[in-house]
Amino acid sequence: MNLLPIVLTGGTVGAGVALLIRELLAPQPALAPALKRTAPAVLALPEPQLEREEAWGRWLLARLERIPGVRVPATDLGLLGQGPGQFMLKKTALAAMGLLCPVIATIPWIIAGVGLPFYVPAAAGVLVAALLFITPDLAVRDQAKRAREEFAHALSAYLDLVALKRAADAGPAEALEKAAAVGDGWPFIYLQGALRRARLEKIPPYQALNELAAQYDLPVLDDVADIMRGSATDGAAVYKALRARTAALNAELLADQGAEANAASEKMTAPGALLAVLVMLLMAFPAVIRMLTV
Repeated sequence: MNLLPIVLTGGTVGAGVALLIRELLAPQPALAPALKRTAPAVLALPEPQLEREEAWGRWLLARLERIPGVRVPATDLGLLGQGPGQFMLKKTALAAMGLLCPVIATIPWIIAGVGLPFYVPAAAGVLVAALLFITPDLAVRDQAKRAREEFAHALSAYLDLVALKRAADAGPAEALEKAAAVGDGWPFIYLQGALRRARLEKIPPYQALNELAAQYDLPVLDDVADIMRGSATDGAAVYKALRARTAALNAELLADQGAEANAASEKMTAPGALLAVLVMLLMAFPAVIRMLTV
């Protein structure tokens, strides 16, 4: 009698029974490690594809941000809608150009046979590179200042619209959303996004405005959020508060514009005085030459 089929069949059945008992008696896996193992495959979302300049700039930023003094104005860049990678790439490119410019400028001197010490173009290159490296920071700061002024002008009109909606017995959230939906400029788009997020996340609209003000450093928006915080109780008082804040904001904007106009006028004083001196010298030059030649 051939016992091989019987042994194979018995072994297969025994192995199956053993595996079944092992699975039944095995402890349940911990939930946290199981979720951690499955998260990358199930819950991970693809990261947005960055532009080539932004990717290169972020690579530079990851290596240069450890150097003291190298920073990125993230708040101003976020307000302007610019990426930190492109900003750092621009700074690095300008610094590299500053290092090369003095070296290139010495080539005609070398061709003409005039020798210069090596430290002269090197020192000039370092100085020019340092100046060009901080130029984007100054430009972004000035652009962000202008953007905040533009936002303040748009917020003045927005406050008037909110006050009118509240006077028409609209609710606080409804007044804020309908007033923001009127405009199509970038300040109104920011307000629409914040209020839409508040509605989706079920948070008060004034909280979303506070977060928007903190995110982009917009202190004028904090006043609107503080006023609307108490709008659920007394609509008439809120209407008066909104109109008063609008008048105060308009006065502040007019005062700032007057100060800027005075500063611009003062800057024009020196060129005007220099031009007057040059005209006087030009008029006196023939008489002075005649006196000297007699």
